[in-house]
Amino acid sequence: MPDTDELAAGFEAEFERTIAADQRIEPRDWMPDAYRRTLIRQIAQHAHSEIIGMQPEGNWILRAPSLRRKAILLAKVQDEAGHGMYLYAAAETLGVDREELTEKLIDSKQKYSSIFNYPTLSYADIGVIGWLVDGAAICNQVPLCRCSYGPYARAMIRICKEESFHQRQGYELLLAMVNGTEAQRAMVQESVDRWWWPSLMMFGPPDADSPNTQQSMAWGIKRHTNDELRQRFVDMTVPQAAALGVTLPDPDLRWNPERQAHDYGEPDWEEFKAVLAGSGPTNAQRLAHRRRAHENGAWVREAAQAYADKQAARSRKEAAA
Repeated sequence: MPDTDELAAGFEAEFERTIAADQRIEPRDWMPDAYRRTLIRQIAQHAHSEIIGMQPEGNWILRAPSLRRKAILLAKVQDEAGHGMYLYAAAETLGVDREELTEKLIDSKQKYSSIFNYPTLSYADIGVIGWLVDGAAICNQVPLCRCSYGPYARAMIRICKEESFHQRQGYELLLAMVNGTEAQRAMVQESVDRWWWPSLMMFGPPDADSPNTQQSMAWGIKRHTNDELRQRFVDMTVPQAAALGVTLPDPDLRWNPERQAHDYGEPDWEEFKAVLAGSGPTNAQRLAHRRRAHENGAWVREAAQAYADKQAARSRKEAAA
């Protein structure tokens, strides 16, 4: 019989072979503790971001200018709730409970995307979030459809399809506004000026300051570095901005024929760190709202648990009869 060390070595070798073959790790497969922890951290942050991300847009549902625009925004917010549920379910396959993850979020022990700590000050922000924020999310998330962890990769397929639709909705709204009045065009430009740099920060810190990137790429969780994804987003967005007739607020933004890519300025990484640390414009507001919603929903969770306990007791009684 092989001893414990030999078994562990065999499991680790099988894990490494699966990763090297670009195949999927499934919940019942052996995995290193560090791999599991990394996935829990990343999937939880992603799920929290979807749930918190409902707040800045949900604030505009009743103020959208037409029934059609209200329905579009309502559908998008509903999609984001679904994305959060898919992702919490994926995290649960790693042995954590969504209740535990939610408690960590509202106790500021886990993070969500920095972008959702900025306020939506005008209706143009709804279009710009769809175009820039969801556009950045697509750049980040499409490679996750090939993530080495099966449940996460499969959840991302549907999420990315819906995010692509959200991005098109946002762009369509902005297209309508820039072809409207001068005031509407000015509103769009002002919104782009505020959201451009936070959108670039969504990809995380520069590669040199990102301690988890290389290991995540070695494990096949990530497929590209932060800076590679940021560059892809910039190159994708510049021609879209030209088509809209808006100016991206970066004096250093220009095409580099040698690199066949755009050069661009450096985001304010001190601001990024401050927002992550809890000092963003709406950090406290976002968490307070999430904490209040969680507390107000306690009776629903208690009722569901009582019903489940009752059904389980009935099943045991019938089995014993």
